[in-house]
Amino acid sequence: MLAVLFFVAAVLYSAVGHAGASGYLAAMAFVGVAPATMKPTALVLNLIVGTIALVQFARAGYFSWRLFWPFALGSVPLAFIGGAILLPGHWYKTLVGLVLLLAAARLVWERTSASHSVGTLPKAPAVACGAGIGLLSGLTGTGGGIFLSPLLLFTGWAETRETGGVSAAFILVNSVAGLAGNLSSVHALPPNLPIMALAVVAGGLLGSELGSRRIGTPAFRVALAVVLIVAGGKLILT
Repeated sequence: MLAVLFFVAAVLYSAVGHAGASGYLAAMAFVGVAPATMKPTALVLNLIVGTIALVQFARAGYFSWRLFWPFALGSVPLAFIGGAILLPGHWYKTLVGLVLLLAAARLVWERTSASHSVGTLPKAPAVACGAGIGLLSGLTGTGGGIFLSPLLLFTGWAETRETGGVSAAFILVNSVAGLAGNLSSVHALPPNLPIMALAVVAGGLLGSELGSRRIGTPAFRVALAVVLIVAGGKLILT
């Protein structure tokens, strides 16, 4: 069941340049996976789908090194530190629940947001924003794309599909850093991880192809937002 849910999450998230960590966390929350397993599992699956999404978006011409490096410079060290911090189960579940609610808001907001002109990226604020997002991504086991994408769009620093390529690379490096911060957590990975990995590979290939070359489906975003709201509420209240 988790493999099926992970496949759906990988399709929907990779279509917008994301690796799907919040979707994987939501699925694991539904079935009651232990917090110690949730974080490293989400990060490992992030590595797989983030790589696929980055390659697909870069091949389509939607990756910008100019936009990527300031955020990565600030985020990678803090993602490593966040990955090394082991929050108590209750605090971890509450924090992840809030992140899922923010992810849901981001999906709905992007569906209704209008097109915008692209402005110049200020380097110092970008590094500072990257640091904050990196710490949060390391603490929760996400790649930080759900925070970077709306920031880029709201500030007008990138156009929509370029945001997808930059977010994919950002998620990839933060996931590597977060996992490296606590390598011992790999012992908590589930035994059926290879099946889950195959599911997200298939979903990532399909979703990133649709997202980088075709028009996305807004209804999917709304459906996924509802799922994230339910899962986030479950984590916070239990």
